[in-house]
Amino acid sequence: MLALSATTRIFVAVAPVDLRRGFDGLSAYVQTVLDRQVLEGGLFVFTNRRKNRLRLLWWDGSGLWLATKRLERNSFDWPTADGASVSLRAEQLSALISGLEVREKVGWYRR
Repeated sequence: MLALSATTRIFVAVAPVDLRRGFDGLSAYVQTVLDRQVLEGGLFVFTNRRKNRLRLLWWDGSGLWLATKRLERNSFDWPTADGASVSLRAEQLSALISGLEVREKVGWYRR
């Protein structure tokens, strides 16, 4: 697991993305759709249409990381929003990756 600090900016793309995209494709998506720059820092999180896979794109200061997780059962509890992305805190990302529902006011619940 990544060691994320409280200052790590985490951006979750709300719409599904073709996860066959690699470093360059996801970096272009971040720039054109999310209107952000990968090399300015932050961790970017994407999912596929079925929400059973997610992909992380992260600039660590010297290079890009690309990580993927596939669920064998169920799907990720993906956030929704009016915009192209939402921001999460490190503990919310950890819950999302672990398969927990993210409920801002009530806490964490196992799906």
